[in-house]
Amino acid sequence: MPESSNPPAVSSSPWSPLRIPLFRNLLIADFASDVGSFMQGVGAAWLMTSLSSSPLQIALIQTATALPFFILALPAGSIGDIVDRRKLILGTESWMLAIAVILVIATFAHLISPWLLLLLTFALSIGDAMESPAWRAIFPELVPKEELSPALTLNGIEFNLARAAGPALGGVIIAVAGVSTAFLLNVLSFLGVIVVIARWKRQVPRSNLPVESFTGATSAAIRYVRYSPGIGRLLVRSAFVIFFSSAFWALLPAVAKNISHSSLGYGLLLGFFGTGAVLGAVALQRLRKRYSIETVVAVATAVFACVLAATALVPQLWILCLFSFFGGAAWTIFMSVFNTLIQRLAPDWVRARVLAVYLFVFQGSMAIGSVLWGVLAEHTSLAKALLASGVGIAACLLLRLPFPLPEPSAALDAWNHWPKPTMFAEPGPDEGPVLVTSEYKVDPGKAEEFLEAIYKFQRIRRRDGATRWGVYYDSEFSGVYLETFLVDSWAEHQRQHDRFTVADRATEDQVLRYALDPVRTRHFIYARKDRGTASS
Repeated sequence: MPESSNPPAVSSSPWSPLRIPLFRNLLIADFASDVGSFMQGVGAAWLMTSLSSSPLQIALIQTATALPFFILALPAGSIGDIVDRRKLILGTESWMLAIAVILVIATFAHLISPWLLLLLTFALSIGDAMESPAWRAIFPELVPKEELSPALTLNGIEFNLARAAGPALGGVIIAVAGVSTAFLLNVLSFLGVIVVIARWKRQVPRSNLPVESFTGATSAAIRYVRYSPGIGRLLVRSAFVIFFSSAFWALLPAVAKNISHSSLGYGLLLGFFGTGAVLGAVALQRLRKRYSIETVVAVATAVFACVLAATALVPQLWILCLFSFFGGAAWTIFMSVFNTLIQRLAPDWVRARVLAVYLFVFQGSMAIGSVLWGVLAEHTSLAKALLASGVGIAACLLLRLPFPLPEPSAALDAWNHWPKPTMFAEPGPDEGPVLVTSEYKVDPGKAEEFLEAIYKFQRIRRRDGATRWGVYYDSEFSGVYLETFLVDSWAEHQRQHDRFTVADRATEDQVLRYALDPVRTRHFIYARKDRGTASS
């Protein structure tokens, strides 16, 4: 992207969402929950170093954390868009609370083993994976649209403050009172979020259409991402960056164990990382005003590559803490950019599902990368694995050429301007497939320009629900063209109307500019033999 590209608009008041009580209370409760989660993560990683000396088993803690997102992200996103998100969050928080209690009991009773620790870590992450798409999708419900960007930034600052405080506090608690105490505090940290969400009087959106099926909702998510080129490019960029950076998270416990035989060393490294992440989140607001997204992400990626190399080569804890600080700043910069972009590239009806696809790619890259870097460290050395990952993430700088980051759209509101068709009988919601045809009369001399414009409709129609699409010319009358597309059911076609956005209006205006007469649109429902034909 050229240097002159305009970055996304940034609110002049980054603290304004804190005036909203629900957002403020949820942010505070989430901070406590994230601190507890980071303490639990430090405790699990450090406990594994006590139970096993294998770099692979230590790295598997990161895999057990990330793998549920890889497996469950798509189902979780579909569920998050078709059920009450408030109830879903309450259910998943309760699940994680119960698993955390089991982990505390097993640790206090000295029943924990490497594989039981991995199993319970995996179970905790199942709850997080099921909750995350819905959690991220509620932000547009908590704040006005113009304050979404600062709200997401504040959420990032909260998370990184927790990243700074949680590991350091966890390291101290583990050193003084043991891993079991850190796990117990994590149990208590869930209570705040449960109370705030339980008291939230959420207005559930109403629709006259039947609720989407789980299969249909999942198919719609995959279809939307497939026919959204900007989202596709963002997913590719994030997948490669996360795959190579996963070596840092997977192997840092083993590095900390080698250079510091106390949990305080590991806590300090993560504490410095979190502190750098907070400052990175604050600096990001200024950087995005002055530089293009590509420049900001490129600098952050290069810095993180240097941090990976330093983690491999530097044996002194205090120097490594300094590099960890810069690593935290770099990490939060490119992760905040990715997170904000994916939020602003998806309309509300599919937001949780698109976020789920993003989490699927993110955590899948993290899970696969953690295993591979652990295997490489097991068969070579920690230093060689970290150096290889550093070279890999540096090579990601070349991805800006074939996969430039997309510009977010500010016009994702629905624009359902089509009149309801006149029918002698209203089809049932499940009737279909539905064949929709639109007839255009155009100047034969402008046929080439018309076809160039209407073929842009293909991506929009397929993105919003069409399973087939085509344009045909009339062999008898010059300048007559028929656009056709097929939708699975009448209900799905009605949803298709609600999925057309203000941003798509420019494409439609360009097509209609070539129409000499009003466009005639017709709807045909598949006629089944056992149903017969309706009569007026």
